[in-house]
Amino acid sequence: MHLQNLAAIPSPPQGVWYLGPIPIRAYALCIIAGIVVALWITVRRYVARGGNPNVVWDAAIVAIPCGIIGGRLYHVITDYPKYFGPGAHPIDALKITNGGLGIWGAVALGGVGTWIFFRRKNLPLAPFADAIAPGIILAQGIGRLGNWFNQELYGRPTNVPWALEIYQRVDAHGRIAPLTGHSTGEVLTTVHPTFLYELLWNVLVFFILLWADRHYRLGHGRVFALYVALYTAGRFVVEGMRSDEATMVMGLRINTIVSAVVFIGAVIVFLLLARGRESEQQVTGGENRAKVIDSSEKAQVGEENSDSSPVRIEDKHEGA
Repeated sequence: MHLQNLAAIPSPPQGVWYLGPIPIRAYALCIIAGIVVALWITVRRYVARGGNPNVVWDAAIVAIPCGIIGGRLYHVITDYPKYFGPGAHPIDALKITNGGLGIWGAVALGGVGTWIFFRRKNLPLAPFADAIAPGIILAQGIGRLGNWFNQELYGRPTNVPWALEIYQRVDAHGRIAPLTGHSTGEVLTTVHPTFLYELLWNVLVFFILLWADRHYRLGHGRVFALYVALYTAGRFVVEGMRSDEATMVMGLRINTIVSAVVFIGAVIVFLLLARGRESEQQVTGGENRAKVIDSSEKAQVGEENSDSSPVRIEDKHEGA
């Protein structure tokens, strides 16, 4: 039953536009926008720490695909009935543009890919992790706008002034199509805009991270650990307000449990990590060592050439 509400937040009339036969999905655009913003912020922060901006772009080539794959895998595994339950279509698990990315999987697999990249580059990962943390949380906030366009991941019905209106959407043939259809103008219900709650929390965490990093000169991975702790604290609260279907464990939503466990782990890691911030030499240690070795090899070659040159000159004089 629809709750009457004189003031409410409207949902977008549609989440997909068509450029001829090509669908342009708002969810995908929000994800892309978030990635672009995160990269821009990360480059500036990594350079400020003494890093090479090219390292960020190279790492992104590895981290972004790994993050998207990891995020999708986490979502499909934790919401497997939607894709492998009775009446479900397993092929839908591949339809990533319809929504469904789990941040835990994205950070985990994206982190593994990035770790491998930095190992191969012989560079420390912690300074990069600290540089990227604010960008990630802001990208998550931007990504939540995609949930708004998709009319998904909302909370319980309510009539508070900031309630979110959920519209009936239908396709060109009048069939119900929540993701790809266009609004009929009929309000089905008004709900808690949990996407907005998390978005606002993420933006707040973004500024907290910038302030804490500048004020306390955090390093050695502590900015990233603080990001994880703050995000999971907010996610724990918001998760309890959501009403969408979710895998339940011991009567709790699985993401509620994951948030609590990850929060505890992040706090412990934050307290155990070294205080202070890395020097520029530590941030670019691998590159500097490579340059030193290269310079030494060139110097040795130069000395050998220098030693052999007089011999050739003397030989010429003897031959004359």
